Amino acid sequence: MSQFWLYFQLGLEHVLDWNAYDHILFLIVLVASYSFSSWKRVLWLVTIFTLGHTLALFLSVYEIVIVSSKWVEALIAVTIFVTALYNILTAKKKESQKNISLLYFATAFFGIIHGLGFSTYFKMISSNTQSKFLPLLEFALGIEAAQVIVVLVVLVLAFICQNFFRINKRDWVLVLSSIVIGIILPILKENIQAFF
Repeated sequence: MSQFWLYFQLGLEHVLDWNAYDHILFLIVLVASYSFSSWKRVLWLVTIFTLGHTLALFLSVYEIVIVSSKWVEALIAVTIFVTALYNILTAKKKESQKNISLLYFATAFFGIIHGLGFSTYFKMISSNTQSKFLPLLEFALGIEAAQVIVVLVVLVLAFICQNFFRINKRDWVLVLSSIVIGIILPILKENIQAFF
């Protein structure tokens, strides 16, 4: 297997690993209020998230930014909770009524936090390589591909639920975001308790 496919596959598997489902939870709530008709906005959100994510990976791997993994884990749980809560609070609003600039900024910031979370894993798997630039880029591409898979699955499920089961969009967003909050709250509590 070539080096490209090795790191690409590691990035892909790292996101799609059910044991590391926090990244999947964030992607679910990030796109929960969108459908295929909003594909441009979804694409922008995922791309902005990836850019923040990749920037953080580079900064962390090259030790320009060093953050305790305990802080990163807690902040990742906070980003998931905040995004799900935002969905619940804005479920009634139409897309045109949402502050898109704030959403893009928050998505970039949350991407940076999630990227810092992946940096520990990447440092571990790339410790034997002299140059980290290409493996890091390959790993980031694998992560991006996995994110696109997750987003497509969420959009397909939204389409099926809203068009075949006649679940209205507001209820879909509320239920999905509430489920994610129910999953993330114990993790958030555990991460916060680790500081005390």
